[in-house]
Amino acid sequence: MLPWKHALRALSVLLLTAAATLAPTAAASAQTETATTSRGWNDYSCKPSAAHPRPVVLVHGTLGNSVDNWLVLAPYLVNRGYCVFSLDYGQLPNVPFFHGLGPIEASAGQLGTYVDRVLAATGAPEVDIVGHSQGGMMPRWYLKFLGGAAKVNALVGIAPDNHGTTLLGLTKLLPYFPGAEDLIKANTPGLADQIAGSPFITKLNQGGDTVPGVRYHVIATQYDEVVTPYRSQFLSGPNVTNVLIQDKCALDLSEHVAIGTVDRVTFHEVENALDPAHATPTTCLSVIG
Repeated sequence: MLPWKHALRALSVLLLTAAATLAPTAAASAQTETATTSRGWNDYSCKPSAAHPRPVVLVHGTLGNSVDNWLVLAPYLVNRGYCVFSLDYGQLPNVPFFHGLGPIEASAGQLGTYVDRVLAATGAPEVDIVGHSQGGMMPRWYLKFLGGAAKVNALVGIAPDNHGTTLLGLTKLLPYFPGAEDLIKANTPGLADQIAGSPFITKLNQGGDTVPGVRYHVIATQYDEVVTPYRSQFLSGPNVTNVLIQDKCALDLSEHVAIGTVDRVTFHEVENALDPAHATPTTCLSVIG
């Protein structure tokens, strides 16, 4: 590796370390609703404010879950005045902790049920959805085929596989989740659905990427090794904003997992997408914002 690349990677590590240090995080053991509600995350008594009138629903990625994927972003948004909620979806029998592996159509139905629960609890007419990886793509099925467009103001996708990816790319997730490969063998429809050209991906994108009435904001990284090529993440259509995070901060070396779990430059861009009327420039300095 060239010396300047070593320097860039070192700076990137410093950025991510700062993110982990400066961002208020839930404890790693906080894997119960009781623990998360104590910080206002998954607090069903939370009422949206005039400044942030829509609750935010966080949708984890493949092999993730409602806690681990959001240990940084959920408190980041809570501390900025948002009502924040997260769900588990796509569970397979006898496969604990590693979710997002079931048929994606069924997962979209689970999301719909969860959104209804959040709307009933908060009294809000709409939610905003923020999803990572599969969690940024799967809600599009809910919007397009399950009536979700009437209940969702914006979908923010972080490294979403909107047009599918290769199975080889998806298997690159396994090293990030020790033990997952032993549990997950052949019967993982949630992986098969995400392969480029699958019946699911084909139907999802027939007739256009978007539906009327919803804003779409996609955030990608050029270092994504899972959803490739990274530009396949971008959407076409009205009310779409596509962002390459390196255009905001050239020093950001986040790959597929980091961009959705610890990258505060990305999280600043997420907040801009949730509240575009009060957006401020996303730069490398956003890591300390």
